[in-house]
Amino acid sequence: MFFTRTLLKRHSVLPGFDLALGFTLLYLSFIVLIPLSAAFLKTFTMTWPAFVDAVGSPRVLASYRLTFGASFAAALINAFFGLIVAWVLVRYEFPFKRLIDALVDLPFALPTAVAGIALTALYAQNGWIGQWLPFKVSFTPIGVFVALTFIGLPFVVRTLQPVLENMQKELEEAAATLGASRWQTFRHVIFPILSPALLTGFALAFARALGEYGSVIFIAGNMPLVSEITPLLIITKLEQYDYTGATAIAVVMLVAAFVLLLTINALQAWARARQGR
Repeated sequence: MFFTRTLLKRHSVLPGFDLALGFTLLYLSFIVLIPLSAAFLKTFTMTWPAFVDAVGSPRVLASYRLTFGASFAAALINAFFGLIVAWVLVRYEFPFKRLIDALVDLPFALPTAVAGIALTALYAQNGWIGQWLPFKVSFTPIGVFVALTFIGLPFVVRTLQPVLENMQKELEEAAATLGASRWQTFRHVIFPILSPALLTGFALAFARALGEYGSVIFIAGNMPLVSEITPLLIITKLEQYDYTGATAIAVVMLVAAFVLLLTINALQAWARARQGR
């Protein structure tokens, strides 16, 4: 038995742990760690008062509020409607199902600039949808929210679909047999199983929205203190050759996004642990 295990381990198709770990760390260092470290190192050349002035001006604070607020709201909306879309695509059969399933991935494949132009044309005051709305969408913070919702939906749907496909319908039937209502079945049987995947989809949609640029700048109007997002402000700083100011704002975004993702990952771990009890 020992000889067989040693032979299988020695002739494994994949490389050993040490080699694989080395390649992993090397790849992550070049792709992720070194670029992020460069931003932090550039910021360290600033004095503390200069850093506070760069990241705490009224214009920058307004962009933080819009970026994080719209991203969070869009991720929440996508978590709710993404669950419904994933449920329909998995549980029901209907005409053109494959076409609708493919349309979910359209925000992935569509260039962000094309998405921004299309959304602006639709929601402008003379657009197909905007002309019928009692409020203005394009060139307002609402337009930012619409664009972020558009690009974030696939992350939720594609995260939930495999979990729904693997979920056993017998659990729902057993709950119905025991007298549970539909709401009780969803709350006590289905939702605990879906919650880790739903949190993952929410986190991915939220993180994607934080860094979105191309689809937002066309529909936002980019008015300072009103509809200017933080990624656009970073680009503006770079165009003005204010590299330290741009990296300072970028570092704040990195730290905030990292803390939020850690929090969401902790919630996912708590949901999995509770599900396993």
